[in-house]
Amino acid sequence: MGDSDATLRRRATFAAGLGGSMQPMNGKSAAASQSSVTADFGRDNGLGKRDRMVETARAKSKSEKHKRRNDISERMSCHKTQESLLSSSSGFSNYRGILNWCVVMLVLSNARLFLENLLRYGILVDPIQVISLFLKDPYSWPAACLVIASNLFILVALYTERQLSKGSFTERVGFQVHCINMVNMLTFPAAVVLLVPSVTPVGGVFVVGTHTILFLKLYSYKDVNKWCRELSSVKAKKLARSLSCPSAQHLNGGDRKVCYPGNLTIRDMYYFVFAPTLCYELNFPRSPNIRMSFLLRRLFEMLFFMQMLVGLTQQWMIPIIESSMKPLEDMDLTRMTERLLRLAVPNHLLWLMFFYGFFHSSMNFSAELLRFGDRQFYNDWWNSETVTYFWQNWNIPVHKWCLRHFYKPLLRRGFSKMVSQSAVFFLSAFFHEYLVSIPLRMFRLWAFTGMMAQIPLAWCVGRYLRGNYGNAAVWMSIIIGQPFAVLMYVHDFYVLHYRQEAD
Repeated sequence: MGDSDATLRRRATFAAGLGGSMQPMNGKSAAASQSSVTADFGRDNGLGKRDRMVETARAKSKSEKHKRRNDISERMSCHKTQESLLSSSSGFSNYRGILNWCVVMLVLSNARLFLENLLRYGILVDPIQVISLFLKDPYSWPAACLVIASNLFILVALYTERQLSKGSFTERVGFQVHCINMVNMLTFPAAVVLLVPSVTPVGGVFVVGTHTILFLKLYSYKDVNKWCRELSSVKAKKLARSLSCPSAQHLNGGDRKVCYPGNLTIRDMYYFVFAPTLCYELNFPRSPNIRMSFLLRRLFEMLFFMQMLVGLTQQWMIPIIESSMKPLEDMDLTRMTERLLRLAVPNHLLWLMFFYGFFHSSMNFSAELLRFGDRQFYNDWWNSETVTYFWQNWNIPVHKWCLRHFYKPLLRRGFSKMVSQSAVFFLSAFFHEYLVSIPLRMFRLWAFTGMMAQIPLAWCVGRYLRGNYGNAAVWMSIIIGQPFAVLMYVHDFYVLHYRQEAD
């Protein structure tokens, strides 16, 4: 017992000593000791913030110094790696100011030429003279009579198709009747124009142009109805509409869809005759209504450009052509070239006016009047980089006809693309010569040769020229080629008629 008591006393003494050693010195409490520790940490945090602020200020001063150095270097350096704007690698494409400059220079140069023409020749515009070009005898209108007589060919084509639909004509007999009808359509007006002296060249152009358009239309009419009969022979219930205009039925829900042979009516035939297209369909795309403001604008443009064409021809082109006869007779190449370049500007200006007046104004006028929906009469031929692209896009109705009724049938028969394209150019060359030689009553083949020359020209431009160079070559062929053909025909016409009269 004594030993255990002594042991307990020693443990208590040790615990008391340990507790005393845990007490703060100088009699301070634990709370005071804790506050002193907190104060030490606060002092340390304050010093850290000040250090960070100092470091931040130093970093800012360094960045400002670096920026000032960069500003100074930029002020001292004025060069960097870059391309000139007119270089193709610069990527610059805004040449609107240069285009405006070209337009201003073109207007000023043509204004000077026009004023020079007025000072030299005076005012030559005479509307009465235009009427005399159509009529020599006011009581004899052979050109108008020929246009009226063209209705006979239209009715024969309609009658033939009706007989074929009923089975009264065999396919062979119907084909023969169509061939005879269309051959007469081209030869009869040509014979009348050549044999009747009262038909003027302008009236002759109007007559043969009308019959050529009807020839192409009736050929398409024959082909499409034949396709309908072929579909009927394989028990097709109806001919679906062209996929090129799927939304037309939504535009005019009141127009019913026509099926073969319900399309063989006089109303359907004459709608196609007056519609601004050469390719026949049973159901044309139709616009919802007639816009009177659009119709009146196109009518005003037609009348305006018609007067401009006549006035500029009398005032500008005829004096140049008359002054070109002497150099052509003497075969003076220098003066002939000068006359050709003088004629190129007014001829090209008149051609552009004709393009806009015919393909935009008149064809949109007739389309709006008939509510004809397909208004794609031309594409962006002015951006042509190849000759082929130009001929495919400047006259869309003719291009569609050639593609649908001539080019693709040749391909299906096994001909190559090159042969088929050459055949298309040959057909176009024939009609160009037909439209020029018959009214002038002479055959010189200048138009035929010019069209056939497009084949090697198209090959050369497509092979050796690209981009802007190809586009420039196309423009040069248009601007120079046409006045050259005009001079050739005018010279030959003058030599053939007026030289003989003078002799």
